[in-house]
Formats: sequence, structure tokens, C-alpha cells
Amino acid sequence: MRFSDGFLDEIRQRLPISQVVGEHVIWDKRKSQPQRGDFWACCPFHGEKSPSFHADDRRGIYKCFGCGVSGDHFRFLTEKAGMSFPEAVEKLAGMAGVPMPARDAEDEKRQEVRRSLYDVMEIATQYFEAALSHNIGARARGYLHDRGVSPTAVTKFRLGYAPDSTNGLKEHLAANGVTAQEMIDAGLVVVREENPLPYDRFRNRVMFPISDFRGKIIAFGGRALSADVPAKYLNSPETELFKKRQNLYNGNLAREAARSGKSVIVVEGYLDVIAAVMAGFEGTVAPMGTALTEEHLQLLWRMSEQPILCFDGDSAGQRAAARATDLVLPHLAPGRTVKIATLPEGQDPDDLIKAEGRGAFAE
Repeated sequence: MRFSDGFLDEIRQRLPISQVVGEHVIWDKRKSQPQRGDFWACCPFHGEKSPSFHADDRRGIYKCFGCGVSGDHFRFLTEKAGMSFPEAVEKLAGMAGVPMPARDAEDEKRQEVRRSLYDVMEIATQYFEAALSHNIGARARGYLHDRGVSPTAVTKFRLGYAPDSTNGLKEHLAANGVTAQEMIDAGLVVVREENPLPYDRFRNRVMFPISDFRGKIIAFGGRALSADVPAKYLNSPETELFKKRQNLYNGNLAREAARSGKSVIVVEGYLDVIAAVMAGFEGTVAPMGTALTEEHLQLLWRMSEQPILCFDGDSAGQRAAARATDLVLPHLAPGRTVKIATLPEGQDPDDLIKAEGRGAFAE
């Protein structure tokens, strides 16, 4: 939805930015001067102990002198709360007491599609969770047990199982009122030219739900249980909800951990993330089916001024570390650096934690 400059300016003028930001920070009483509209706090985008985050009511902007983030009312909510721009506008208009303009039909339709897809993904997640706990999920449960994934971790990360069926999920979704087009739009079923009938994308796979930064399920990663499939890991395609370059596995929980001062650690796989989080490294994330990108770096620096890049201790991990170094170097600045962690030869974080424990990974 498009908003006029006049409408957005009216919100900015009516609503002090300190009121918006103040829902997410505790202002430093010694450094802030409320009577001048001058506020300071520890940055909500990265862990710090001294207040370097500034909000200026007179100009309607914020800036962190530690990590460099800056913006206005709207950008704060899109960056911090993970809202879309229209969602941020609607919330701020309500706070400012400014009536929202009427939506045009096309925008209303798009927003309704997004709301519907969130519902579809939640239904699918519950289906996979139920299948994992059922008799049909015995092999998947055995795989997770063998990989050291505890029942607590299964629940925390909402892991599931996609049965070895071409129509199991499709029929379940249809029974819950989901249309074939919604299934396609959500990336849950596949249609081929040679086979126009939709069939389940994920079959006989352990399922890893992927959330956005608000905790809503937007995609899945699936680990094959059969050896005779071309792709050991299969991820959702990009959809209206899911853009690989704009999301990180466990990003929503890692952001919360970073706010409490936890290190942000980047690893390569879903099971690496789960092992690290369950060992106490709650700020661990992973890109999904893609190498680390500039967009990922920006997401990481919003959480921490010095994320740790931890790659597997094999030749592929060494190549990934070299690529990441080339990517990072042009963007380094005060408050925007990285650490590179190297693992023992042949080990990934999951292997290391299982073999030698939390202390070995911490080192």
C-alpha cells in the first residue's frame, strides 16, 4: 500500500520518536534530557553496556553510535519488531491518533494472501509435529535421537516429520479449508508440466520449521531419511513470506538472546544451531540453503556489533570462511566487525558439542 508523504509526516509530527523507541529500551536517566527531547539508551539492536543509542524528538530520528543503525519511526519498527512497512504505519498511526487512509483493493488482497499463508504454514507445522509423535514418525524420532536431539529441543524448535506420501499434507490442508492455490503459494506442494496435479513437496523428511523475526512460520527445511534422494536437504522455495537472503534460522530467538548480551554465532546447518542453542549458545543462527550474503550481514550487525562466523572444520568450511572474509572486508567499520572461529579438522559444531561438550565449543 502506498502512503502519501503528508500522511507519514503527520504521524512523525504527532508522535515523539522517544515514545516509539521507549517501548523497547530503558532510557538512561543520567544522560537523557527529556525536556530537550534528547534520549539515550543501550542499543536495542546489539548488545552493549554503555548507552550509545540516541533518539532525538526534535528531528524524529534515532542513531546508534556503536553499531551505526539509524532511521525514523517507521524504520525502527520494521528493523526492530520485524514488521512490514504497512504494519508499522498502521501501528504508528494508531499511536498518533491519525486515521488510516482507505486501502485499495489490490493491496487489501495482497495483505489477505499473507495472512492466509501464515495460517497455512501453521497448519502444516502442526501436521508435521503430529506425524513425528505418531507411529509413522518412529524412524524420524530415531534419527533425531541418534543425532543427540532431545525431546526438549524437538518441542522448542517445533521439529516434525513429513510422511512418505505424495498427498498426505495436501489432503490434510484441503480438509482444513486450504485451497490448492494457497498450497502452491506457500511452497508446500509442487506442480510439474508433466503432472499438473499438485503433490507434497516434502516427503519422508525430518522437518525444521523456519520462522521470521516475529516468530511466525514462513518456510521449512527438510532432511531426507532415505539415502537414494538427490537432495539430502530440501528447503522451501521463495514465497510471498519467505526470502532466503532476508531470514536466518533461529533469527527470532537469537535476536532476543543478543538483547541480553549473548554472542551471535553463525553456523552452517539446522542441527548445528539446535546443538549450540541447547548447549547454552542461544544466539546461534544459520543461513538456509545459501551462502552468507550482504543482506545476512546487515541482519547480523543489527543484532551484534561483532557476530562470530563459525564454519565446519573441513575443506568446504574453509572455502566458506574465505568467501565470508571477502564478503565482510568491504563493510568493516567501527561497531561492525566479525570474528572467525575455526573448528577442529573434520568437525562441525554439532559434532564438537556432542564429543567434547559445551566448553570445547566455547573455546
